[in-house]
Amino acid sequence: MSWTQRFAELRTLPADIASDLQTRSRVVHLPAGTRVFEVGQHAQNMLLLLAGSVRVQQVSDTGREVFLYRVHAGESCILTTACMLADEDYAAEGIAETDVEAVAIPRPAFDDLTGRSVQFRTFVFRAYSRRIADLFALIDDIVFQRIDVRLAERLLALEQNEVIHATHQALAVELGTAREVISRTLGEFQRRGWVETARGEIRIAQRTGLEQLARSVT
Repeated sequence: MSWTQRFAELRTLPADIASDLQTRSRVVHLPAGTRVFEVGQHAQNMLLLLAGSVRVQQVSDTGREVFLYRVHAGESCILTTACMLADEDYAAEGIAETDVEAVAIPRPAFDDLTGRSVQFRTFVFRAYSRRIADLFALIDDIVFQRIDVRLAERLLALEQNEVIHATHQALAVELGTAREVISRTLGEFQRRGWVETARGEIRIAQRTGLEQLARSVT
């Protein structure tokens, strides 16, 4: 099965466009921890993820990491798309969180197909639009939602067999706050009997409290 069948919008490509896209692109494999792109690098390929996840983040002058979004299988990276369309360099970095399999579409093919194919152009801009909406939601969370609510939501999302393997720093990056804030909030959760913490691990001891907090809006 062609990799284009993994993306709903690409299944409708005319046969000649689909063939051209497959011929001019290539499947790449990146091990976990690979820096997929970095600040100041010129975007040379549009990447469509087939497997794995890539974390996109910014790093301040002081070295603080700010999580922006993740790219999962079946998705493309909005920052890469923006850089390709505007012919600009990256303003953030992308890190492979897991082993990644992706399709790399070189800039000449991207430019050509975006101009020639309505279906391909629609695919590019729909993905762009969805991710913009995600970014606005992230901004809304950071600005308007309490950190204890956001941390409760994140812990419940990460939970596997009641144990979460994550450092306070990693959670701080994820939620756009300081490590000290995460440590203080987790301390309060532990005082309430909701979690138990150890080095690099958090165990959910009582889900009900976290779930009630995550559902709260005040």
